[in-house]
Amino acid sequence: MLDFENKKVVITGGGSGIGKAAAILFAQQGAEVYIIDINEEEANKTSDAIVNNGGKAVFHLCDISQQEKVKEVFQAIGTIDVLVNSAGISHIGKADTTSVEDFDRIYTVNIKGVYNCLHEAIPLMKAKRKGVILNLSSVAGIVGIPERFAYSMSKGAVTSMTLSVAKDYITDGIRCNCISPARVYTPFVEGFLKKNYPGQEEEMIVKLSKTQPIGRMAKPEEIAHLILYLCSDEASFITGCDYPIDGGFVKLNN
Repeated sequence: MLDFENKKVVITGGGSGIGKAAAILFAQQGAEVYIIDINEEEANKTSDAIVNNGGKAVFHLCDISQQEKVKEVFQAIGTIDVLVNSAGISHIGKADTTSVEDFDRIYTVNIKGVYNCLHEAIPLMKAKRKGVILNLSSVAGIVGIPERFAYSMSKGAVTSMTLSVAKDYITDGIRCNCISPARVYTPFVEGFLKKNYPGQEEEMIVKLSKTQPIGRMAKPEEIAHLILYLCSDEASFITGCDYPIDGGFVKLNN
């Protein structure tokens, strides 16, 4: 089950966090993994870790907000079976405290970046009459989270794009779903806490963990397992869905 032998899997943001965990897991299941990332050092570490453990991985340095660069990468890859849109950035701010520069930055990466990859991947999948797309949304696109105005906007757009793609290409054999994680303990969270709460990291981890009914943040590997399943042949009847993976955050927080 969950066999990806002889399948090409493209993962944006595969150098760290959820993307890294997904890249490693797909490779363990036999996939030929293509990592697209702007962080060359971290992406090379992920690729090397996969190859050193007998897996197949190729890294492409690319800013997904640049359509021509994305086009070049997908043309180099040639054909793909699975696309995982994991790359994204966050932002803290309300509508009246978010600068136009930060708003545009969030839009350019989190929305346009996903669009750019969809724009290039879908024709390749249509040519094969088969393909799977998995987008990373967030609980921030489902419920109101304090001071996440631009980020929430971008993740709501990702969910909407998911539904549109699922509807438009269902007769082409393409499935498209998204998942909406709550807080996940990643290097991004570590860096954020170190920058904004120096000396209070442990205290803030406890505080953030308590916002989720299950009492902790998720591990990237837990998110990766859901991604793997939704992209597998075993999930062939699932399309046009958004799956919260949130430790009860959406339904159990009162």
